[in-house]
Amino acid sequence: MEITERVAYLKGLAEGMELNTDKREGKLLAAIIDVLEDIALELEDIQDEQAELADGLDAVSDDLEDVEDVVFDEYDEEDDDEDCYATTCPTCEETIYFDESILEDGEVICPNCGEKLEFDLSGVEEEDDSEEESQE
Repeated sequence: MEITERVAYLKGLAEGMELNTDKREGKLLAAIIDVLEDIALELEDIQDEQAELADGLDAVSDDLEDVEDVVFDEYDEEDDDEDCYATTCPTCEETIYFDESILEDGEVICPNCGEKLEFDLSGVEEEDDSEEESQE
């Protein structure tokens, strides 16, 4: 039995007992039952709102799961397609990760301290060419 139903039952009992609300005891019991009724109705409203919030939270959770699937699937595909490089900043000694496009630019700004790091790839390309020639 719900609380509102139980309060309605108490109210019915009080009416059936034909309480004299002109006397102090009758006024007190009638006031208590009225307060119980208000509390029961307020509690019912809170439970309804809580159920709506739970439904909304479930919907947001489902949407977030969809977004995570898209983002992490794309991230996984990018990992397969592109190489990831890392270097250590000489100023703050933090590891910086970057992709091939940054490497081709020849420079990267350290996200930790703002230091500009430059890459000289001319020697790397010559080494790659000489390795290919020696393998032939």
